[in-house]
Amino acid sequence: MKIAIIGGGPAGLRAAEVAAAGGASVTLFDAKASVGRKFLVAGRGGLNLTNSELRERFASRYSGTSQPTGLWPSLISEFDSEALREWAAGLGVETFAASTGRVYPRELKAAPLLRRWVQRLRELGVKFAMHHRLAAMTAGSPLQLHFQTHEQPLTVEADAVILALGGGSWPETGSDGTWTEIFSRLEIAIAPLQPANCGWESPWPAALLAAVEGQPLKNIIVRAGEMETAGELLITRYGLEGGALYHLAPTLRTMSEPAIRIDFKPTITVAQLVAKLGSVRRDFLAEARQRWRLSDAAFFILENFGKFDSAESLAGVVKSCPVPLTRPRPLAEAISSAGGVCWSELDDGLMLKKIPGVFIAGEMIDWEAPTGGYLIQGCFTTGNHAAYAALGWLRSDERSRLSAN
Repeated sequence: MKIAIIGGGPAGLRAAEVAAAGGASVTLFDAKASVGRKFLVAGRGGLNLTNSELRERFASRYSGTSQPTGLWPSLISEFDSEALREWAAGLGVETFAASTGRVYPRELKAAPLLRRWVQRLRELGVKFAMHHRLAAMTAGSPLQLHFQTHEQPLTVEADAVILALGGGSWPETGSDGTWTEIFSRLEIAIAPLQPANCGWESPWPAALLAAVEGQPLKNIIVRAGEMETAGELLITRYGLEGGALYHLAPTLRTMSEPAIRIDFKPTITVAQLVAKLGSVRRDFLAEARQRWRLSDAAFFILENFGKFDSAESLAGVVKSCPVPLTRPRPLAEAISSAGGVCWSELDDGLMLKKIPGVFIAGEMIDWEAPTGGYLIQGCFTTGNHAAYAALGWLRSDERSRLSAN
């Protein structure tokens, strides 16, 4: 059984590991000079591998257009966060869960884990072919893969293929989304790639930026439409950045006039805020800055609303401060992308219905998740599932050929 893996990110590497351990002859192709480049970039923040929250809640973090019902609970049950931590331990990498639930390697580094992972793959017999960019695919038995290399075009045959070419974010790492052109020629439906976990632009006044650019808004609740999330935001020269915004991205992208509402004091009611101002009858914001312990960033945002004529009106804005947004930052800047191969094009094993033997994993598929460990877990999980499905399909196909003879 010859399986070709194309893409050297977490999804492709996990698929290669499962396929090789399952007895297949595996070659992993990548357009770059080395594998795991996006994995290493993610490691700059300590490498948030997964999250320790309960599986049911974990599976609810994934969204996408027309996902099959029960899809993620099923996928996560096959390879969940505990399985990922056990996998890391098997490589000699100890992990820990922070108070936020995020799980990190004890060393807070990606490179040691990646080195050990690649070594394990080599010991399993996985071959690596770098500087191979997929240019086209030809259906058939065997499948034909057409690559551009530094030397000349190359055609490779395989019994099964697992594509893990990534989305469209951080293109310098290799996930540049150019595979969509190949799929368009094959008439495979693709939801357009869009920035998912990314900053959003908002027209801040120059005076506000001069005072608080780069400062955080902490311990807040942010709402968009009917959705809300707790977390932090960061004021940037172009608008806002931060985990609280990332969680709301699917909702924001559906809004004709995207906007958020910030609750700067989520643990205190309007009535309690008003009571704290007591007998104040003027300069409400200046007094509230001290009595409500408003951060500098919150104070300068509120100052844009002009003078408040009552404690009640100020408290109302503090509990639900509107911030209009214009657009997300460019896809190349995003941590991850939404969109990709439509679920309707895939069977239960993540195999393309139109090209038997070709399986899809990772961010190529139309799913998204917030930061917090869900992205890497999603890539591991889909790579794991696609590889087992490919092995099963090949064995079934081989049995069919033997019975036919």
